[in-house]
Parts: sequence; structure tokens; C-alpha cells
Amino acid sequence: MKILLTNDDGVQAEGLRVLFKELRRFHDVLVLAPDREQSATGHSLTLSRPLRIYKHGPAFYSCDGTPTDSVLLAVLKIMNHKYPDMIISGINHGPNMGEDIMYSGTVAAAIEGSLIGIPSMAVSMVNSVGADFIGAARFIRRLIRVYPSLDIHPSTILNINLPGKVTDGFKKFRFTFLGSRKYDDIIIKKTDPRGQDYYWIAGSPVWEKQPGSDINAIRAGAVSITPVNLHFTDGPALERLLAMTVKLPR
Repeated sequence: MKILLTNDDGVQAEGLRVLFKELRRFHDVLVLAPDREQSATGHSLTLSRPLRIYKHGPAFYSCDGTPTDSVLLAVLKIMNHKYPDMIISGINHGPNMGEDIMYSGTVAAAIEGSLIGIPSMAVSMVNSVGADFIGAARFIRRLIRVYPSLDIHPSTILNINLPGKVTDGFKKFRFTFLGSRKYDDIIIKKTDPRGQDYYWIAGSPVWEKQPGSDINAIRAGAVSITPVNLHFTDGPALERLLAMTVKLPR
């Protein structure tokens, strides 16, 4: 297979490089990733300045843009419109579960691949400090082998979260739905040495206990695999609205 790898942690990230090393043993792999960390950039494109591509070695590139920029530059420029068989974004250092995927540059890169019709995965390591990235890369390599049998349309990405420190080589996995969370103290106020206030967007997530969710799989020590579809239209609501006669007040 021809596989494009990218991420949002930057081209030097351990997760990306370990995955590249593992997959290139069996596939034709190209890397184009941001030249620096781009976490929580979401599905952003760089439109206000030119972009630059840097070559670090055979089939290994970076750019000074976002994860979404990286996908477009790789497919439309370096690959010259010759689409890869698959795009994999990761392995991210940190989780991408529940509503957090709306902010994730890792997930956004996979979504960009799906928008142009390429089967795509987003891969994240929930507890990345001291994690088994080699075992995680081997899990993804094995998942790629069975991917055709899953019958996943390119408009659906697979959002994969791995639990980090495991002893079974990531043998346990579950197909899940996106869980739900809320943050405590999301805006943190500080004061600088000159007495001026400044703010950090931060906080700790509190996850709901939902059987079958991605977070429940992680808590059980299993890999979470969530199919995420990009059709945002609320079908039942649309049908109800079309059947209504709505008059707006003057």
C-alpha cells in the first residue's frame, strides 16, 4: 500500500517516527508533518501566508503549516495528485476522545483525507509518557491488514485511541462510540510580574461513565476504535422541519 503519514505533534515526534519505521517494512510510506507542534489547531488551513516544504530524507518531509495543510501539500504537490491508499495521522502523544476530536489537529488531518476520498485513520496514545509506541505501531500495522474487511466508506474515519502502558501487546480492542466529558476550571487566570492579568485555556476533563464509549474501553485497558462519520446534518430534525409550516414574526 501507499500510505501517507502525518500528525500534529511535529515531524520529530516519537510516535510518528516509530510508526514510520514499522510501516515502511511492509508498505510504501511517505511522511509530511508540521515542522512544530500544532496540537488543538483543529481543521485549520493556512491562507494568510505562503507555506514551505522541507525535506529531511527519502520520503520524509515537513512543512511550516497545520496538519490539514500537510495532507493537502503531500497529496497535491509531493504526490502530484496520485492519491495514497490510506492516510494515517499519528501516533499522537495524548488522547483524542469524545468531544475533544473537534479541536484535534490529529483527527483533522484524517478528516481532510476523508474529504478528498482517501481512507483515513487518526491514532492517539492516551498515556504517552513511557508508552509502548512500538507495540502500538505493530497494532496499527495489523489493523491495516484487516481494514478492507471492515467495509468502511472513505467518508468515515477510524479514530483510534490506545491505552498506553499495557502488558498484552495491545491484543484487546473494542469498537466504540465517542464518549462525553466536561472540563472543570477551563479558564485559568494568572497575573504577570507587571500586574497584568492573563489567561490559560486548560482544565481537567471529567468523563461520563457510558458503557460502549471510547473512554470506557481505555479504562478497561483496551484499544478504542471509533468510526466517525462526517455527515453533520440531523436527518430526523430536517424531516420534521420540512413537514412544518413556519412563519417568522414581524
